[in-house]
Amino acid sequence: MIDLTFVVRDVAAEQFSVTPRLTARIGIATGSTEPIQAIALQCQVRIEPLRRRYSDVEAVGLADLFGPRERWADTQRTFLWQHCTAMVQGFTGTTETSMPLECTYDFEVTAAKYLHALRDGTIPLLFLFSGTVFAPGERGFSVHLVSWECEARYDMPVSVWQDLMRLHYPNAGWIRLGHDTVTALAAYKSARGMLDFEDAVSALLAEASEGRSGATRDLSQRASSPRAEEVR
Repeated sequence: MIDLTFVVRDVAAEQFSVTPRLTARIGIATGSTEPIQAIALQCQVRIEPLRRRYSDVEAVGLADLFGPRERWADTQRTFLWQHCTAMVQGFTGTTETSMPLECTYDFEVTAAKYLHALRDGTIPLLFLFSGTVFAPGERGFSVHLVSWECEARYDMPVSVWQDLMRLHYPNAGWIRLGHDTVTALAAYKSARGMLDFEDAVSALLAEASEGRSGATRDLSQRASSPRAEEVR
């Protein structure tokens, strides 16, 4: 097995990709002067939520994932963000390679929900490397495995993620809905002459809010009525 060390130097938004994508710049070094012909590099990127603090506003957004703050010591666990790969060209000593990180804004995905809830600070990432190393050998080349102990941590600024989402979804996001729900929402929108689905959802939220306010007023009026006083 060839001794390799990895470090994450930077993570930045890819400006000209069709879909949301970050690019991680990975530094690689060997412990010898033997040349490396290539590395078929694989990486598991995980998020370590316990490695940062959270504001009260962020805690509200994270309630679906971790529950109330008093339970976070038990519920906050490292979780998978994504798997990614890169083909590293031959080198001797040290080199750098770019690893694409495909991203999504789908709120059904745990990582996207977590990242959306953050307002500032950094995102605590853990890169777990694996893969195959090709080096010179007696029969032309030899094959080695990247040690499972190869890993690197990187605190990516939240602003990097936010800038990527603004680039691909300016002032917007998206959620998945079932076909029946979309059909019903489209009918609601058309029946009221609304221009788009956002107007329909906003109207439904306003109606729900008014309904809750009305129920609260009714309870308050009943509690202060003469009959209520007699019951007391």
